[in-house]
Amino acid sequence: MSFSTGGALRAIASPLSRFRSVEERIGILGFTLALVFAMSQSLWAHEFKVADIEIVHPWSRETPAGAKVAAGYLLVRNNGTEDDRLVSVSGEIANRTEIHEMAVDDKGVMTMRPLGEGIEIPAGGEVELKPRSYHVMFMDLRQAPKQGESFAGTLTFEKAGTVDIEFSVDAMGGASTHMDHDDHGG
Repeated sequence: MSFSTGGALRAIASPLSRFRSVEERIGILGFTLALVFAMSQSLWAHEFKVADIEIVHPWSRETPAGAKVAAGYLLVRNNGTEDDRLVSVSGEIANRTEIHEMAVDDKGVMTMRPLGEGIEIPAGGEVELKPRSYHVMFMDLRQAPKQGESFAGTLTFEKAGTVDIEFSVDAMGGASTHMDHDDHGG
C-alpha cells in the first residue's frame, strides 16, 4: 500500500475536499452561515414591538445582596401618527413595579416621584428611560437581578396594548456597552 503525502496534506488543508463539486461546497458553506446567523439573532436583537411602538434594549443593573429595589431602562419609539402612553410596567423579579421620574431642581435637590399617569410617547418620537431621568422601579424584589442574566417584563400602552419584553442585566455600577448608562441608580 502506498501513501501519498501530498494527498493527505490536501485532505487536511481542505475539510470540504471530500465533496465532489464546487456547488456542494458552496451549499454546505451557505447552510452553515445561515444556521450560525439564525442561532445568533437572539444575541444581537434586543428589540420588541407592539403595533407602532418599538422597545429598544430593556436593561437593568445587578443589585447588591439584600437590595429591595432595582431600576429598569429602555428606549420607546412611536413610529405611528398618534401619540400613545406607556401606562404600566411589570417585571417578574418584583412584587410591585412603577414608572418613575428623577429630576434635579434649580437648587440642586434631587427628587424622584412615581408617574401615575405614565409617560406620553409622541407620534413619530421617542422617549428614553435612563439613569437620572424616567425609569422603571422594581420594588419589593422577589429575586435580585444578576449580571449576565435576564428577566421577563411586560409593558402596557394606552393604545398599542401590551407587549412582553426581556430586561438584560448589566454589571452593578460598572461600565456598560448599552445606550447612555452611568454609575448612578434611578
